[in-house]
Amino acid sequence: MDNLTEAVARIRAGDAAAFQQVVDATSARLVRLAARMLGNVVDAEDVVQEAYVKAYRSLTTGEFDGRANVSTWLYRIVTNQAIDAMRGRARRPKPTDTADESTSDLASAEEKMALAELSDWMSELPPDQRAALVLKAVEGMTSPEIAEVLQCSEGAVEQRLVRARAALRKRSEGQ
Repeated sequence: MDNLTEAVARIRAGDAAAFQQVVDATSARLVRLAARMLGNVVDAEDVVQEAYVKAYRSLTTGEFDGRANVSTWLYRIVTNQAIDAMRGRARRPKPTDTADESTSDLASAEEKMALAELSDWMSELPPDQRAALVLKAVEGMTSPEIAEVLQCSEGAVEQRLVRARAALRKRSEGQ
């Protein structure tokens, strides 16, 4: 039994303090995932915070039955929260200042511009395609793992990846 599984067992048994162990073990990866999907760290941290609230509630109420891998289950919650945030953002007007605070440490202006451009391109993808692409390219997940996180078939994952890559390729050729 790994540390996450042990922590979850303790939480389900009533040890609320064990949730900090889950947060410590997963927060960096989950914030990175959400940031790649949303395009900035501030929104990503908000999404991960909301995801942890949902996860804790599910653990303490018995909704999480332990059949899924804990990491995969958390990825699913964060991915769904990020998709919801993207859909909510699509309904609001876009801010005119698109500078991303997370890129302030980059060495050069070219790197900042390249990351901003990539973020713009990614933001144009439908949420399900962006999620699949980030889980594959950034998180290094396999198609079966992505299918579990996104709760779809492996064929649907492959289709989303093909469409996302085609859209990005078309965009890069048009530049």
